[in-house]
Amino acid sequence: MSPKTSAGNFFEDFRVGQEFRHATPRTMTEADAALNTGLFGSRFAINSSDVLAQSLGLPRAPIDDLMVFHVVIGKTVADISANAVANLGYAEFRWGEAVYPGDTLSVRSTVLGLRENSNRESGVVWVRSTGTNQRGGMVLDYVRWVMVRKRDAGAAVQPTIVPKTAPSVAPTDLIVPAGLDLARYDYEAAGSPHAWDDYEPGERLDHVSGYTVEDSDHMFSTRLSQNTARIHFEAYTAKDTRFGRRLAYGGHVISLARSLSFNGLANGFRVAAVNAGSHVGPTFGGDTIYAWSEVLEKAALPGRTDVGGLRVRTVAAKDCLCSAWPGKQADGKYHPAVVLDLDYWLLMPRH
Repeated sequence: MSPKTSAGNFFEDFRVGQEFRHATPRTMTEADAALNTGLFGSRFAINSSDVLAQSLGLPRAPIDDLMVFHVVIGKTVADISANAVANLGYAEFRWGEAVYPGDTLSVRSTVLGLRENSNRESGVVWVRSTGTNQRGGMVLDYVRWVMVRKRDAGAAVQPTIVPKTAPSVAPTDLIVPAGLDLARYDYEAAGSPHAWDDYEPGERLDHVSGYTVEDSDHMFSTRLSQNTARIHFEAYTAKDTRFGRRLAYGGHVISLARSLSFNGLANGFRVAAVNAGSHVGPTFGGDTIYAWSEVLEKAALPGRTDVGGLRVRTVAAKDCLCSAWPGKQADGKYHPAVVLDLDYWLLMPRH
């Protein structure tokens, strides 16, 4: 291979402490926001209406939080997960400054840990990545771990280091967008009368509807975030993987579950943090995604009476109605239909 091209990093190429400044910076546009809506059908009012956002003290409708997530992760793929087998999990995710059309996002990552798999054909890489805007303000900071193929199964690798991550993000560390004042929040325009006060820990919500994933949809959403992971695009090489076909980008499933959650959590206007998350099983073109959520915790935010934190667990399943609450079974294993289990904090207006 010419030294002018790159096949991406394989597991044996990583070192703990290794740092990456990822190419290329990305200026977010109104077109990105529109395409994101077209892909996932998200209806959250604060991302849909400049008028509503401005009535709450923001300059205009911010870019969807998960669109920011996709773009920041997409920047890291060429260096971290171009040769991924699967993205495995998330921790310590925090969204920072709101992102608006015209903002330019850049990303840096540091390798935190490595563990070779017993088959010696792949290993798990832990990284912390930070996305910033053109002013240097943090827009997203997180840890994720991904299984990456080895170039040579016999290659020597670094000693195993598995980093410890926090079990959750503290409510005091949740960031409310600058200028936001929910005193005039319009529940009718937002599509639901239910505020933070109306939810209780232990409450479950079946989000009812489903979305069928088309290969064209998940491939387009992955291209939109400039994510170059081969497993999502190359049917020819994917046939030789353990799945035997292209794998839908896990973030696509997260956005579908978030969009479905509007029915029951319409006023959860911002994803503020992810405490933990796992892509439990693969999703492919033709699968239909359903979702249900459970309220885990409520938290008042310091110095705020207009907004609270709602900790939610959302489970997505394929080809399985979520009125059956598919999740972990009595033996501790997941129901075979489950593809995503996500524990996260929403910001929600208070009465």
